[in-house]
Amino acid sequence: MRDVKKDILMRVYLVYLGILLFGLAIIGKAIYIYTVDGKELVEKAKKQEMRLFDVEAIRGNICAEDGTLLATSVPIFDVRMDVSSENITDDFFKNNVDSLSICLASLFNDRKPAGYRDLLWEARRNGERYLMIHRDLTYEQVKKLRTFPIFRLGKYRGGMIVTPQYYRELPYKNLARRTIGFENPEAVEKVYVGLEGYFTNELQGINGKRLMRRIGNGAWMPMDIDNQVEPQNGEDIITTLDINLQDLAEAALERELIADSADHGCVVVMEVQTGHIKAIANLGKLPDGSYSEIYNYAVGEATEPGSTFKLASFLVALEDGKFDLTTPVNLGNGTATYHGANMTDAHRITGTITAEQVFEKSSNVGTSKLIYAAYNDQPQRYVDGLYRMCLNKPLNLQIGGEKNPLILTPKSRWWSAVSLPWMSVGYEVKLTPLQLLTLYNAVANNGKMIRPVLVKQILRNGIVVQTFPTEVINPAICSPATLAKAKYLLEGVVDRGTATSIKNPLYRIAGKTGTAQLAENNRGYNQGTRNIHYKGSFIGYFPADHPRYSCIVVINNPSRGKYYGGAVAAPVFREISDRIYASMQDIPNAPLNYPAGHGIPFASAGTQEDLQEVYRTLGVVVKPVNPQAEYARPLSDSTSVVLAPQQFPRTGMPDVTGMGVKDAVFLLEQMGMRVVLNGKGNVVRQSVPPGGVCTRGTIVVLDLQTSKT
Repeated sequence: MRDVKKDILMRVYLVYLGILLFGLAIIGKAIYIYTVDGKELVEKAKKQEMRLFDVEAIRGNICAEDGTLLATSVPIFDVRMDVSSENITDDFFKNNVDSLSICLASLFNDRKPAGYRDLLWEARRNGERYLMIHRDLTYEQVKKLRTFPIFRLGKYRGGMIVTPQYYRELPYKNLARRTIGFENPEAVEKVYVGLEGYFTNELQGINGKRLMRRIGNGAWMPMDIDNQVEPQNGEDIITTLDINLQDLAEAALERELIADSADHGCVVVMEVQTGHIKAIANLGKLPDGSYSEIYNYAVGEATEPGSTFKLASFLVALEDGKFDLTTPVNLGNGTATYHGANMTDAHRITGTITAEQVFEKSSNVGTSKLIYAAYNDQPQRYVDGLYRMCLNKPLNLQIGGEKNPLILTPKSRWWSAVSLPWMSVGYEVKLTPLQLLTLYNAVANNGKMIRPVLVKQILRNGIVVQTFPTEVINPAICSPATLAKAKYLLEGVVDRGTATSIKNPLYRIAGKTGTAQLAENNRGYNQGTRNIHYKGSFIGYFPADHPRYSCIVVINNPSRGKYYGGAVAAPVFREISDRIYASMQDIPNAPLNYPAGHGIPFASAGTQEDLQEVYRTLGVVVKPVNPQAEYARPLSDSTSVVLAPQQFPRTGMPDVTGMGVKDAVFLLEQMGMRVVLNGKGNVVRQSVPPGGVCTRGTIVVLDLQTSKT
């Protein structure tokens, strides 16, 4: 038994010993591989490594309203060659390499044929599978390459490997560049600005996946497999921009900037009823003196607007009933002092004038006196009026970079004893040009304030997947009566005030000039006459009788003597409005009148005395703006009628649209003209435009239409 037991134990020990030796052999081999063959095997593993890579989707297009491309992705190609492909035999390579080298040298002209021949032979000897032939080729160049020797056999037999990439192209170059957007070159990662940035999720699409293999030189070569995931290309966005109006706006702005040697400026043209931005030009001065789209001033520059803000002040006070257009204002010697701070007008006006004239002549002294007298004891009510019109809120545009408006309140730490009078004339408040234009557009749009629109549709494969309708910010910024007075004031600025230089006989313009002195950071406004910087602006809409477009023009820091808004900005507005008006094919008839309020009968423009008698007989409160005016146009709300003066030029054809036929015929015949009538009702169109040349005996055809109100 002992011998058997001993024999069994011996066998077990032998098995254990065998296992131990086998384990030691494995460990020894592992150590040998790691120390001797390790580097070679690691390199071999790297050569055989495979990995999934992203295949970038093609970014969607940005288009103008008519589909014209504003930004698109243009393909460029890197071409490589699998020089050691098993499909390219030694004899075939030897017989064709010289011809291929000559063709490559002729196409690229970057090295001689011998240089390409040496490159290809060396790559062949080294077993290159992914030799770079050339980078950033156009599609036409790739087409030519496919006709060259060896390459003409195709991807597999000829070893030609084409890798597409895409770069962003702006077909119109600088036109609306800051609004359309581009890739920010200063960002570490790929970041876009403008519409490119705001809509980047829609534009960028969804990347695909491609399996690639690492080859001998460390490069990654795509594998030919059928199961790679194709990318989903980005969606297209359709903007509201009109490429012709954009070109017009930028050209007009650039000419004025050059003429004034100004620092920068902007223009925005907006469709009144929809809020669609048809043109947005932003030009800044470069070191070489030229101008380019270097910043979106219309959206991102919030500054003190100056006199264009007076519209907001008048809207608040007229709505609160603090004064009327006929309220007298004593300007004294043309200066006003508030708690030791003096305010003067650029063109000093003295004596007593009406509130209407204060606005039309853009008197800082008059405006501040009206607002100070009305709200000095309750400044919060004035601020509440500005807030009521949503001037304290950003527009939340379809583009990044909008600066928040600044409207101080008496509780603000920066509020002072002089804040109220200075705010009334556009200082100690900050608004961007587009925010201010939105207010003026609301007046043109019968009081409805709407959000500006830059993008109206998103398309996927040509099919509309999202639409951006017009959004209402404030359905009524003021009452109809206040609105009527505001329209009358804005028209008066062009007819009789600081912008008479842009008055024309073909159509009417309503708007306001602005000239603001710019503060220099912490140094204030007055650093000596040589260092004072100004901003000239004009905001308005046209045609005033049936507003179609609103527009703002801002010229910052003109340096050649003129800086008033009426001198530097208004002419740009006029150039743009003239060109747009000339292209308008469907100019609507002028409205017969502003809508009458509930319960107040409609009346045409006519003699003021007759209108007063009729309305008073009906028990309607009548408020004449100018009791001495012979003719007037009724502007009514729900409780009263404002009689705005209907003024006619002393020479030239008067504007009789909106008048009753009796008054229109009487006026024209008094001037010696012969009148021909078409239809019945009130005058909606006249054959000789307002301000046109007419003499005694001139035949004037009046088209009439019965009012439906």
